[in-house]
Amino acid sequence: MNSPGLQRAVFLLLLAIVTAAFVWVLSPFFGAVFWAVIMALLFNSTFQALLRRLRGRRNLAALLTLVFIMLIVILPMVLLSAAAANEISTLVARVGAGDINFRAYAQQVLAVLPRWLTELMARFDLIDIQSVAEKFSDALLKSGQAITSQALSIGQNALVFVVNLTVMLYLLFFFLRDGEQLSKMIRQTVPMERAQTHYLANKFSTVVRATVKGNVVVALAQGALGGLAFWVLGIHGAVLWGAVMALLSLLPAVGAALIWGPVAIYLAATGSVWQGVALAAWGALAVGMVDNVLRPILVGKDTKLPDYVVLLTTLGGISLFGISGFVIGPTIAALFMAAWALFSREEEDDPAPDAQV
Repeated sequence: MNSPGLQRAVFLLLLAIVTAAFVWVLSPFFGAVFWAVIMALLFNSTFQALLRRLRGRRNLAALLTLVFIMLIVILPMVLLSAAAANEISTLVARVGAGDINFRAYAQQVLAVLPRWLTELMARFDLIDIQSVAEKFSDALLKSGQAITSQALSIGQNALVFVVNLTVMLYLLFFFLRDGEQLSKMIRQTVPMERAQTHYLANKFSTVVRATVKGNVVVALAQGALGGLAFWVLGIHGAVLWGAVMALLSLLPAVGAALIWGPVAIYLAATGSVWQGVALAAWGALAVGMVDNVLRPILVGKDTKLPDYVVLLTTLGGISLFGISGFVIGPTIAALFMAAWALFSREEEDDPAPDAQV
């Protein structure tokens, strides 16, 4: 009853239980822990450079790196979010007052379509533009009512955001300062060969850096170019639509076009032909070129993932994990391929068993 095998089994069961309990306890702060790890990986080179200049003073180097992150990442994000939120409230108010009527816009587009096209759409039950516009307008009105009637809930959500941000920054300080020791301890603890853990750890850090840096650069470029085009054309809410295009650009190939495409069609259909053509050309050549040129260089080159895999895993990751999924999805795919590559390599290296006669 007290054999070494039984003791080992009980210990492994206890280890699994306490590990699952630890993950469960941390699950409310999953986003904060995850982004603290991501930021530590991204800015480790900055920390190391400061560490050399400060002659090994790790606490001060970590603190200065944290301040640097707050100035170039956190503060711009908060300011942009505040500007976008202000434009959202203005847009919702104008929709509620009738100044912006998406139903009327849909009717204007339908009115200029050729009759054969509208009949074809009706015959095959294709996309009903007017119905889509009505649903979009109703969603905006309902969101405006929710904003005005649930101020307490918004305050609570803001408090949760502040708590998670504080936790993330607190963890980030220690991940920067003690990251090397933590990484070494994890590699030594995982029951795998040293070469395998080293390969997978390098693959994880490479994919995370490439995914975050590449997608952020593409998002900023596409959002800025799209918002600039809207501002030049005098379209209300250029900051908001630029931010939305930046967010949607996380979806390769189709993201930003979901915004500038319908606007270009509306402009062309309502008499502003040159503006619509110019926006379509700008979107296809400038905004689209950013996605077609920069994303393969910044993301696909280092992750070594095909574009369709990046698209599918990004969509799947976002649907499961929210905004963090654009990193988690491709990272899981890259680790999946790396693990199977290690397995196939081991199978090839194993000598074939002697044939039985």
